[in-house]
Amino acid sequence: MKTVLITGCSSGFGLEIARHFLEQGWQVIATMRAPRADLLPPSERLRVLALDVTDPQSIRRAVETAGPIDVLVNNAGFGAAAPFEAMPVATVREIFDTNTFGTMALTQAVLPQFRQRRSGVVINITSSVTYKALPLLSAYRASKAAVNAFTESLAEEVKQFGVRAHLVLPGRSPETRFADNAQSHTAGLDHAAYAELVTALFASFSEAGPVTYSQDVAQAVWRAATDPSSPMRIPAGADAELWAAEQQ
Repeated sequence: MKTVLITGCSSGFGLEIARHFLEQGWQVIATMRAPRADLLPPSERLRVLALDVTDPQSIRRAVETAGPIDVLVNNAGFGAAAPFEAMPVATVREIFDTNTFGTMALTQAVLPQFRQRRSGVVINITSSVTYKALPLLSAYRASKAAVNAFTESLAEEVKQFGVRAHLVLPGRSPETRFADNAQSHTAGLDHAAYAELVTALFASFSEAGPVTYSQDVAQAVWRAATDPSSPMRIPAGADAELWAAEQQ
């Protein structure tokens, strides 16, 4: 029986990924900053652990408690939407600390066991906005693009040990709290000069059209975890697939 450790399981994609792997008979270690076992179906194959990916001690405790794992899914992250001119540098650092450096730190903590066993899979969830520039998401997009570049190089480093690294790139999802979280992290900023752009962006979050559902992401992660022939980059969701195709 294989074991997967997933970050950011309190809602959205992480929660659905954990459900999917449980349904497939895997042992699941679902992590979140404030553990809530009631979010997932009761199972002897489920453990819910506290993990703050920005805290080195929290990472160390979680990895030690988890023990051997077969797959790491770096899903924890958040976005903030605002004109870069108005965004405090502290907020930019917070975005990178979670989305980029948190992913790197947890990966580094898990890699020794993968290398020693000569098997393992790292799956980093980024975003389809790295395919296409969008306004007001410059810091968020940069943090995810950095993870893309990191993962591409990592894949080349670890393949000699039988370890794989993959990217899953979701699109816009009506099932996550991205828009609310993005607004809450930049509420009160002075961006009057960009008012029309701000209004248009947040209106677009609720527009009709192709979107990504949590199950799309769970299935893409499952493919990366279980199919050694799967591509290094996997777009997840109808809109993400369209944007990926435009890059070809």
